[in-house]
Amino acid sequence: MKAFVHEYGKVKIKAMDEPVADQGEVVVSLRVAGLNRRDINIPNRRGGKAEALVLGSDGAGVIESVGKGVTNFSIGDEVIINPGLRWYENSDAPPKGFDILGMPDHGTFAEKIAISAEQVEKKPAHLSWEEAGVLALSALTGYRALFTKGEVKEGDTVFIPGAGSGVATFLISFAKNVGAKVIVTSRSERKRKQAMELGADIALDTNSDWPQELADETIDVVIDSVGRATFNRSLEVLKKGGRIVIFGATTEDTVDLNLRTFFYGQYQLFGSTMGSRQELRAVLKHLEEYKTHAVVDKTFTLDNAEDAFEYLEENKQFGKVALRIKG
Repeated sequence: MKAFVHEYGKVKIKAMDEPVADQGEVVVSLRVAGLNRRDINIPNRRGGKAEALVLGSDGAGVIESVGKGVTNFSIGDEVIINPGLRWYENSDAPPKGFDILGMPDHGTFAEKIAISAEQVEKKPAHLSWEEAGVLALSALTGYRALFTKGEVKEGDTVFIPGAGSGVATFLISFAKNVGAKVIVTSRSERKRKQAMELGADIALDTNSDWPQELADETIDVVIDSVGRATFNRSLEVLKKGGRIVIFGATTEDTVDLNLRTFFYGQYQLFGSTMGSRQELRAVLKHLEEYKTHAVVDKTFTLDNAEDAFEYLEENKQFGKVALRIKG
């Protein structure tokens, strides 16, 4: 089968052996896979390793074969891949043994994947293949940060620095679905406009004076993945006793924190990453209830995966970048 792999320090298309479904596994013939920043960082983390690794965490397709012991799925079922491996029930933190698909396990940038039947879920009927293929990692990350950790509810005001990422687009949709007010930032006028079209109530220029612009707002929850560049600026606009949830750091990982200001403000700080299968099933239920769609910015073919990587690295996308594998 054809796959996009990392091997000897390079990414390339390579012919790989077709997978076979072992006990408890299914083979999924992939239709679409989704890119995440994790995928473009893995080659740097692996260095010059000789063993070819199929990249990719997100994907959706049709079950082609089932292994012994699989009773809840059948050949022909349309499914999405759950990239959060071996985290089944909601918990304060991932359990021992948790990994994300795509390293060290072979991922979704291939024509087929063999994976535990515990790691697939039925595809919501209202989603296109592109929407289903890019869904799980970003939607699950956003759902856990927003609801499990941030406890966002109707009437809350949510502040999201950075409006263009895949997770941010799900955050906007999910928060609006439950009746929260959403404020985002972006340096890009185009992305601010797109965020408003998606449902954001206010879209600020990242370089603006946030306390001045938001003087009349009460920010209940901040959901931040930018890191050093926005952390303290976000605290400035967060209400006393408010919650700030961090699920990434696209700028520097470390921040300077005035502890006295923090504890006098009674702020609550939460870390979050990915989520459990229980939460992913809640995501799918939420999507079906509100008929919410993923925002797909651009679709590439598997043969043009390198171009897709370059496009994502440029950070010009609003929403997700997809790889069409088949069909």
